Amino acid sequence: MLSKVLSSAVIGIDAYLVEVEVDIASGLPCFTTVGLPETAVKESRERVKSAIQNSGYRFPDDRITVNLAPAHIKKDGTGFDLPMAVGILAATRHIPLEALNDYLVLGELSLDGRIKPVAGSLPMALEARRAGYAGIIVPVDNGLEAAVVDGIAVLPAENLPQVVSFLRGESGLASVTPDLDELWQRSEGQEEDFADVMGQEHAKRAIEVAAAGGHNLLMIGPPGSGKTMLARRLPTIMPTLTFEEAIETTKIYSVVNMLGKDQALVVQRPFRSPHHTISDAGLIGGGHIPRPGEVSLAHNGVLFLDELPEFKKHVLEVLRQPLEDHHVTISRAASTLTYPAGFMLVAAMNPCPCGYYSDPNHTCSCSAAQIQRYRSKLSGPLIDRVDIHVEVPAVPYRDLVDRPGEEPSQDIRARVTAARVIQGRRFRRSRIYCNAQMNSRQIKAFCAIDAGCTRLLESAIEKLALSARAYHRILKIARTLADLEACDSIGQHHIAEAIQYRSMDRA
Repeated sequence: MLSKVLSSAVIGIDAYLVEVEVDIASGLPCFTTVGLPETAVKESRERVKSAIQNSGYRFPDDRITVNLAPAHIKKDGTGFDLPMAVGILAATRHIPLEALNDYLVLGELSLDGRIKPVAGSLPMALEARRAGYAGIIVPVDNGLEAAVVDGIAVLPAENLPQVVSFLRGESGLASVTPDLDELWQRSEGQEEDFADVMGQEHAKRAIEVAAAGGHNLLMIGPPGSGKTMLARRLPTIMPTLTFEEAIETTKIYSVVNMLGKDQALVVQRPFRSPHHTISDAGLIGGGHIPRPGEVSLAHNGVLFLDELPEFKKHVLEVLRQPLEDHHVTISRAASTLTYPAGFMLVAAMNPCPCGYYSDPNHTCSCSAAQIQRYRSKLSGPLIDRVDIHVEVPAVPYRDLVDRPGEEPSQDIRARVTAARVIQGRRFRRSRIYCNAQMNSRQIKAFCAIDAGCTRLLESAIEKLALSARAYHRILKIARTLADLEACDSIGQHHIAEAIQYRSMDRA
């Protein structure tokens, strides 16, 4: 007897349909799985057999062949347990075959028949809707996650007998619908706020400019000056995630199984802060079966690299592609996968190995050669992709005790959002969405400056020995400064402030 159950698997962050074909024929008892199954899929036969028997059904003592089509793609994960069990029960006439045509089925089985959660249920629900199926049967713990997809019934099930009863038409599975308004309201209460940061007005201004234009940022300062504190509060002033951005970010977290049990959607911009001992595969992604790395987990959010020179040089160099292209391509012998990586890079470093170079309150113990060697760990091409460099000095005592109430993140976010709206209108016919992504042609079109600005910029490049690559960066930052003030044209004060943010380019 032959049966076919529809299921799904994930490549990258996108799902594809898988037909689980089950054939039961006369012969010696045998359970064979074909279709390039990995180890976790091959082990399904033991879980499926025990789950069927412990749920009160008879497991056939015949030759069972399970084919996972398309057979040329490797299959990994435990999500095929439930489709295999349903296919075997349909082939033994416990379930009518026609009931399997309208539903996608996925889930891992425990030995007693309970259905456990699997990774990637959100992209699988999107694929089921695209393919036109009536519904998708998922584990209970994946119900809210899959239910954010409109236009398809999401049917959570707790155990195998529930699924069998539903497919027989004896009972129903209640579909689940999340309250999206409540999900977005959860993002309102931010624990961290810029109102907690005392002093550092220049650094806070630079972070506001970076958020408004999507610029990458490097903070340079001694230990304890507040670099990490400032970086952690950057997501609180960035524009709120749109629904499309939230879905795209949630797909990544769904694939790596990093969503909470009651978390249906990622509604806050991610903030990822990997340790400096991370490998290139951990940062960019990779492995035997490629998985997203930190740059993809930071998609639509912030990637914070603290103590930047302490990262291995070859690890930092692999950041070039995602910073330029906003995606990561991982090539293996069997396949090539592409993960999104549209993040803001925020980095922090000390001015020297001991951390106290140019600090008036401490004596630096580093020689000029040590400082040069320390800073040379950062290559020119990497620094070239960072628009804003800002000095973060130690906070004076009077700023810690005598400061009035600082500006909260909500007020700063309002200005940042207004600037992003201006950029959205400016780039509505382009594939970019912020000033940091402008190319040379767009800079010429949208960053025109008058004679006074030209003289100021020329003088700064000559007197401060700014590098040639700083020219376009200064114009981009100046355009963002003008957007924050809702100015159509770039003024001399915008150019002057933008020049301050290129300290690493000075001789």
